[in-house]
Amino acid sequence: MRHTISVLVENEFGVLSRISGLFSGRGFNIESLCVAPTMEEGISRMTLVTTGDDRILEQINKQLNKLISTIKVVDFTGEDYVERELALIKVNAEADSRAEALRIVDIFRAKVVDVTPRSYTIEITGAPAKINALLELLRPMGIKEIVRSGPVVIGRGAKGVTG
Repeated sequence: MRHTISVLVENEFGVLSRISGLFSGRGFNIESLCVAPTMEEGISRMTLVTTGDDRILEQINKQLNKLISTIKVVDFTGEDYVERELALIKVNAEADSRAEALRIVDIFRAKVVDVTPRSYTIEITGAPAKINALLELLRPMGIKEIVRSGPVVIGRGAKGVTG
C-alpha cells in the first residue's frame, strides 16, 4: 500500500539520516522525499512517499515519533489531502514539432520556461497523474531530461500538520 507521510522536524544536523535509517533498516524504500523549511524558524517539514505493509509502517510511524528531533508525524494514508508535484521537462523541439509541443503545454496549463533552437524546457505543477499524462504525450517528441520534485501534501479542512 502507498503511504504519504508528513513529518515536522527540528532543522538540525543528522535528522534526515536518522529518519531514512528507520526506513532502510526495515527494508522500505523511500520513493519520494521532499524537505523544506516551514514558517516557524528552525523547523522543517518532510514529505515521504513509500509503499509497504501497513503493520510495519505503523511501527515506523511510532519510531519516528520517538526521535528527539521529531515534532509531529502525520500519515495521510486514507485521509483527504491535496497533493501536488513540480516537474521540469526538457523536450526536443525541432521545427516540425514546436507547434505541437506548445499546444500540449497549453492544454495542461504548463509553461515553457526556456527555449533554445532545439528544445523547450517545460514547467508543470499538479497531481502526479497530470504530470504522468503530460509526459506520455511528450514522449514521442523525445524527452531529453526530467526533474521531478516528488509530491508535497497538505490536509484538507482541519486535518493538517502543525507544531
